Amino acid sequence: MQTIIDRYFFILFIFTLIFGLLLYQIIGFLYMDECCALALTGLFAYVLLQTPDWRFNKAFLLTLGVFLFYTVYSFWIGSNSGRGIFNDLVIQMKPYLAFFCVYQLKPALNDSRRKLLRDVILLFWTVLLLPVGVYALANEKILKVVFFQPAFYAINVTLLAICYLYCCDFSRRTKIIYLLLLSIGIVSGRSKFYGFFTLSVFMMFFFSNIAQFKLNARNVLLSIGMLASIIVVAWRKIAFYFYLGITNSGDFDKDMIARLVLYYYMPDILLDYFPFGSGLASYATSSSGEWYSHVYEKYGIDNVWGISKSYHSFISDTYYPSLAQFGVVGIALFLLFWVYLLRKTFLLYRITGDIKSLISVILIVGFLIIESTTNATFISQGGLLAMMLLGLILSDMHKMPAVNRKP
Repeated sequence: MQTIIDRYFFILFIFTLIFGLLLYQIIGFLYMDECCALALTGLFAYVLLQTPDWRFNKAFLLTLGVFLFYTVYSFWIGSNSGRGIFNDLVIQMKPYLAFFCVYQLKPALNDSRRKLLRDVILLFWTVLLLPVGVYALANEKILKVVFFQPAFYAINVTLLAICYLYCCDFSRRTKIIYLLLLSIGIVSGRSKFYGFFTLSVFMMFFFSNIAQFKLNARNVLLSIGMLASIIVVAWRKIAFYFYLGITNSGDFDKDMIARLVLYYYMPDILLDYFPFGSGLASYATSSSGEWYSHVYEKYGIDNVWGISKSYHSFISDTYYPSLAQFGVVGIALFLLFWVYLLRKTFLLYRITGDIKSLISVILIVGFLIIESTTNATFISQGGLLAMMLLGLILSDMHKMPAVNRKP
């Protein structure tokens, strides 16, 4: 059975990387990530049916229970039509399904498959990402032509570099190649990418061995310096969304108005729909636009450019405001998931001493946290691949020998 899992997961991961991420915008099939998620769920279901005791991860069961509750709650309060609620349920569950399915399947990539994955990564970086990035130095419009927007180009570069790091050892050569692969994303001009690149530099050279993760004055100062550096390089976006949003002043880029408005009304929705939120497909999601939610009219934002019923292309252009659908309870559960994931990673790290896996998890989580400020990456194609990779890394750590077990 494990041989079947390893083989088909590897095929699915390669397929998701190529068609669900790198060529996603070029192909233009917007449901490719859902198809990949469905295939992964199908593999998980097949394996589960072959297991006599139907052993389920407890956190996975809890997550499914939470989504079941919010589905019933959404129908109860009438947050949207049945089709809208179901559509949003699938989208919102997708990253969690990706993580828990992979984590429970515990697939393994042998050396030959890691080498093949590495070759695929270097091939697409060389023939796609690098030429587009070089051409963008002369004409940045190429990023929109090929990847729809510069942010998607930066996401592709980031995830490709992290996948390369996963395939290799943690030598100095690997760290340098990782940063070189990542560096081409600078041409995107995204503040979020600058923040992630800063995080990567610190992780590669200042937190790259076991001793550097000990709690002491030097590491505390380094951590503060790292956070300060990330804030400095990303300050433009931070100031825009969290300062100008509060003061309601400044000159706005038309494409950013929708995001600002969605952030601005998020606290009102959390208070008015306390404690479980406005329900699925009701706010800041693509489903709330396709099956237009009454919440926008209630708060008088149904005429805002990019959010209106006639033109809602920017209604799901960010992620954090959509947490208002789940209320303060949902936000607490969202934070609890990341605490669970990071705590499990650090516990496994204390047992295995595997610094590369620890840093890879920190990079992926950091990427998702940073990206979700102005993009719905967590519930889109980039988030699907990132969560699959997180599940793969943690399952690898589970299989490693206990070389550094603490009493």
